[in-house]
Amino acid sequence: MVRSHDPVMLVGEAPAPVPNPVLSAADRSGPADLASPLLGWPPIPGSYDECRGGFGLRPHWRTLSGQLADLGATGLEERRQAADALLRENGVTFQVHAEGSTSVGERPWQPDPLPVVIASDEWRRIEAGLLQRQRLVEALLADAYGPQRLIADGVVPPASYLAHPGFLRPLHGVEPPGGRRLVIAASDLVRGPDGQWTVIADRAQSPSGAGYALETRIATNRALPEAFRACRVQRLAPFFVALRRALAMPATSGLIGPASRDHPRIALLTPGTASPTYFEHAWLARYLGFTLVEGADLTVRDETVYLKTLGGLHRIDVILRRLDDDWCDPLELRDDSLLGVPGLVAAVRAGNLAVANALGAGLAENGAWLAHAERLCRKVLGEAPQLPVTPTWWGGDDLRPLLDRLDTLLIRPAFHWRTEPIAGWLLSAGERSALAARITERPWAWIGQQVPPASFAPAWVAGRTTGRHLGLRVFACAGAGPGEGPAVMPGGLVCLGEDPRLVAGFLPGSGSKDCWVLADGPVAEISLLRPAGAPLVLKRGSADLPSRVADNLFWFGRYAERCEGLCRLFRPCLARLNDEAGSAVGRELAALVRVLGRQGLFSGTREALEPRLAALVTNPATSGGVGEVIGRVRRCAVALRDRLSNDTWRAVHSLAEHIPNDTAGTAPAALTAALDRLVIAISALAGMAAEGTTRGPGWRFLDLGRRLERGIFTTELLRGGIADGDGDQAMEAVLEVADSAITYRSRYLSSLQAPAVVDLLLTDPTNPRALAFLLDRVVEHVQRLPQDGDRALPGEPERLALGAATWVKLLDPHELCRRDEDGARPQLEHVLDHLGSDLERLSASITTHYLTHAGTGRPLTPGWAQGM
Repeated sequence: MVRSHDPVMLVGEAPAPVPNPVLSAADRSGPADLASPLLGWPPIPGSYDECRGGFGLRPHWRTLSGQLADLGATGLEERRQAADALLRENGVTFQVHAEGSTSVGERPWQPDPLPVVIASDEWRRIEAGLLQRQRLVEALLADAYGPQRLIADGVVPPASYLAHPGFLRPLHGVEPPGGRRLVIAASDLVRGPDGQWTVIADRAQSPSGAGYALETRIATNRALPEAFRACRVQRLAPFFVALRRALAMPATSGLIGPASRDHPRIALLTPGTASPTYFEHAWLARYLGFTLVEGADLTVRDETVYLKTLGGLHRIDVILRRLDDDWCDPLELRDDSLLGVPGLVAAVRAGNLAVANALGAGLAENGAWLAHAERLCRKVLGEAPQLPVTPTWWGGDDLRPLLDRLDTLLIRPAFHWRTEPIAGWLLSAGERSALAARITERPWAWIGQQVPPASFAPAWVAGRTTGRHLGLRVFACAGAGPGEGPAVMPGGLVCLGEDPRLVAGFLPGSGSKDCWVLADGPVAEISLLRPAGAPLVLKRGSADLPSRVADNLFWFGRYAERCEGLCRLFRPCLARLNDEAGSAVGRELAALVRVLGRQGLFSGTREALEPRLAALVTNPATSGGVGEVIGRVRRCAVALRDRLSNDTWRAVHSLAEHIPNDTAGTAPAALTAALDRLVIAISALAGMAAEGTTRGPGWRFLDLGRRLERGIFTTELLRGGIADGDGDQAMEAVLEVADSAITYRSRYLSSLQAPAVVDLLLTDPTNPRALAFLLDRVVEHVQRLPQDGDRALPGEPERLALGAATWVKLLDPHELCRRDEDGARPQLEHVLDHLGSDLERLSASITTHYLTHAGTGRPLTPGWAQGM
């Protein structure tokens, strides 16, 4: 399975409980605190209580407690529901792979509204320890990819480098800009029964969670705004300001490329929408002002990385990668990677690109280094560790201690941190024997950790307070240059669990919450926006649109329009189900069924029509149905998450809520009512696109998709409803489906004639539902798309659009509606077939000219990543 995110955080313990320590005087609070809502739940033996001391609340929790007392249980539950609704509407999700399946599903991100509170003096100790670990890991990486003196001096075991798949040999000797390999790093911490925070793991590959921590902060602040202000919580924005400056530093300082740049182009490289943390990728790109890209969006020319856009190639200075480093370049790393950029390593080696974290930083996720943490800290930094590492045994040192403790340790691969660890105390005797045999076969590949019982804090569950164990992921980023030191996020991502032996982060069923680090004084307001009065270069729409984004916008428009067309087609079918087959209304239904047949949606008998329509409306798994098309709309929207407004995203999210399920009833009346709501919701989405999108290339591709899809649908509607057989009986239904009945009556009253209907839906340039109008818009869009500068004649898309638009203008509706001896309308049938074919060819031509990516490169060094 493709590794596209950093691993989950899992901590465990041996089952034997450890008593709570003797509480200091600072932990004791007065008897008045006994009435606090944070005290109304039982303690958990053997674990540290974050909230309470021996005589009540800890001092730094008292302000929050008072605010919660004023709010009450009912008020807190209402606030929680409102915050959850906001996250759900904003599409904050974590994607999970179903067990035994390659399919991907979404799990809502629903943080607990009660934060963990940490005092400022305690946080300073955590901060100092985290920065020390970052310095240590940076030094170890510099030696591993440089002189390797630590191996030569016997300080670091050779197998900790050479057996690690994250040690990328093509990067040996490659110095990153400024010598920084870790721009952003994270560590997973757990607090033991003695109140001491310990390190469980380091995250250096592409640490996930910072974006979720920020979204969790926004949700918690929305739920408890009064408490947030009263507690004087340190803000997260300064960390992201520092991160953005640190990422830009190689370009702004002239460390990469020919000269320094005041406004470098920074891209966030994502593996795509299948990544479990894709929401975070899109969120961070938008929040930090970076361009969200996939590997296919980039190309390497002359050892320089460029973004492929409609307007040409644009140089990329810095990449913040959320793709594991060994997948980043199929030429020199993994030859089976379809996610990376061929030639990326060459661009880094040439000094034309900065990558954060540096390629090869995955080596720092190293169980052997954890086992030697204290000794390495003293040898490399000459300092005692400020944050201890949980006791860890590496099989590459001495196998016996690991095997002797197998029933009390958390066992995990030493170098593959994406694999879920094994709780030795949960294994049967046979399972432990089998595990011992696996460890003995490859001892250097395994570690065992004696993780202490995790501390616990109050959580809001089912309308009441209860205790949940927690782990904390903390983040640090490098400084942006001389005089600007590294920064630590004041707080982090809190991961919750019910079992003290396994506190999980980013797993189905686990929870999260915010971490409030209190300030010593008033908190300054800091924003990522430019300071008022700062010079700003004015910009308007440009062609700097990646082809992948244009493709998603094009199909977003097509699928949204397809969904509307299906709803408008299904409604009159349902309304006419109970009429006699020989009646006028029955003949209308027969014509509509022909339209369904032309679209491949129905080919059965009249008796099978009602259950088929019910399935097309209610079952998302029915091919070509409303639910299936809405799923396609949503998938395109997910891929465009960094480019859609929150209101547009909510409109997309609401579409699925209007699909009735089987339990809601499948009677025609109920289905028709659901389709009515869907038409309104889709019209709202189309209105947002029309009125809220700047008229640049992105809007043009979105509108092109809508116009082409509507044109194809209209040709099918006229073909099945008017051109075939007794089409005159279906004109009322055709006008209803095309949303043009009111316009027709205003012109011709109740006199229904085929030439007038054909004119209104085919040759009328003033009707937005007519082919003539649609093709005029298509021509306008195609002519405004970027063209080859030296081309004298129109390209294929423009020729096809102009040809179809001109031909429609020359058509005579009366001639088209003439019948032959069999009562058919062969001219109309021929024109509609030809137009439908032209529209499909035009869609394919636009895809070929603007939306198709280049092919995959060939590997230069096959097998390096897999074989070492």
